Amino acid sequence: MRRTARLVPTLTLAAGSALLPAAFAHGASAAAAPGAAVAHGSSAAGPHGAGAARSASRPAARAAAVKAAPEPVGKEAAETRSEQRAVSRYWTGAKMESAKPLDVPAPRKEGVRLTAAATAEQAAADPVEVPATRPGGGTVTPAASAARTSSGAAWTRGGTVAKTAGRVFFTYQGRNASCSATAVTGGNRSTVITAGHCVRMGGAFHTNWVFVPGYANGERPYGTWVATALYTTPQWNNGEDVNYDVAAAVVAPLEGRSLTDVVGGQGVSFNQPRRQRMHAFGYPAAAPYDGSSLTYCAGQTFDDFMMSRDLGLNCTMNGGSSGGPWFAGFDENTGLGTVNSVNSFKYGFAGGWMFGPYFGAEARDVYEAAQEAATPIDRK
Repeated sequence: MRRTARLVPTLTLAAGSALLPAAFAHGASAAAAPGAAVAHGSSAAGPHGAGAARSASRPAARAAAVKAAPEPVGKEAAETRSEQRAVSRYWTGAKMESAKPLDVPAPRKEGVRLTAAATAEQAAADPVEVPATRPGGGTVTPAASAARTSSGAAWTRGGTVAKTAGRVFFTYQGRNASCSATAVTGGNRSTVITAGHCVRMGGAFHTNWVFVPGYANGERPYGTWVATALYTTPQWNNGEDVNYDVAAAVVAPLEGRSLTDVVGGQGVSFNQPRRQRMHAFGYPAAAPYDGSSLTYCAGQTFDDFMMSRDLGLNCTMNGGSSGGPWFAGFDENTGLGTVNSVNSFKYGFAGGWMFGPYFGAEARDVYEAAQEAATPIDRK
């Protein structure tokens, strides 16, 4: 059982009414502003390198501010074997193929823009990086390769990314929908990183949530992994703020094996420099795409100069790619990289740009909250 956590109210938004009971706030600390460093006492340290996410001690004033910050918000999903079997059976091939992508959210007109002060605060925070892991364990460091530029081509080079990236399926307000996600290194070997709106939107967490790594033309080569818990930032939970559109899922083992033991885990990092060269991956499912294959974009990121603090990338991927990973230092030869953002939103008047949230302290807290989750029950 997970430890008891205090209840917090959920906010019912105009997009729809609440579908689930009130969410619970997980006991991971979050920083008051993007990029503020966090010292966290989770149990993520372990043989798979998540212990690298620990940082040096902070001054007393900063530690006090951290304690006062809002915590990541989570929702228990399919915790028991019977619930996991029911969710797994629910997702037939036909239902997956007919699942529709969510409408990609956009920032409000009064959205918080990037300021010089925010950029300076992000730059001053301690950088944190968790290494990638091979299937079965053992860390590995990707060697960044000279990247080709892509604005939305099919990924045909295989490698680890073709195993760790996958499609997400869930039920949202009574209809079946899809997103993208990726398996990352974690002490529980069961963590998936995605976008906040891919776990919760319209005032409620999604149901029937599964991750299908390596999805290709309807095939599930590495199985269907059922979520036991979902986590997102308090800013996304309370106000659907695209600057914090980040989430993590913990998935149950499958036939006695944990997720990253089967497919490996990508690295993940926080408080990194902005305007890096990145690769973005996902399963876009709106025309002209159909969600059947892994697609990627690659190029130099830029700062959103309109209505968010997000990073931007030239990319034509669309609905269904939400939650797919953005990699810094991606090695095109091995398919390994370090997740440093996710596909989040597009402006309707700028379809050639994709935006993703800056991975600062809030994103790190979500990742660490997932590491504190109890070991999922094996589904047989």
